[in-house]
Amino acid sequence: MPGDAWISTSMPYLQPVVGGQGDVWGQEAAARGRRGTQRIVGAGEVPASDVVARLLGLAEGDQVVVRRRIMYLDEQPCELTDSYYPARIAAGTALAGTAKIRGGAVALLAELGYVGRRVREDVTARMPDEEERGLLRTGVDEPVLRLERAILDGGQRAIQADLITMPAHRQRLRYELTMG
Repeated sequence: MPGDAWISTSMPYLQPVVGGQGDVWGQEAAARGRRGTQRIVGAGEVPASDVVARLLGLAEGDQVVVRRRIMYLDEQPCELTDSYYPARIAAGTALAGTAKIRGGAVALLAELGYVGRRVREDVTARMPDEEERGLLRTGVDEPVLRLERAILDGGQRAIQADLITMPAHRQRLRYELTMG
């Protein structure tokens, strides 16, 4: 793995931004002397795929709200991030639109009364499809990491699911756990 691979941790993205300002990705990149930006490429209601339904505890085909983003590090695409929310939580909110959300989606969920208390993540590696290769600017022989994340509230109900695709050679995932 190259020495300039991005080391990613999930915790900063699971808590509302203090003061409701800025964007966690931009702040994290800036703290490391880099530039992190994102482009929202789509949002709205869609039927849940089998993977999204499983992560959110819904039936396949149930309506969910999706926000699709391409994340950039120093102007190079580094992640395809699709965040999904049950329609009962997100329909009619800013989560269903393409505008940036002040303080981020986690802050808006908290304002709506939904706070994540538990996170479950699964990471797999695979070869990207043609669309992913084009968006991430990778070669045909470069694998990607796929992170599937479910965020659950205090009642163990899923409030958000993320499907994140990253070029494997440009990422390192770090997990730090505190034992209670």
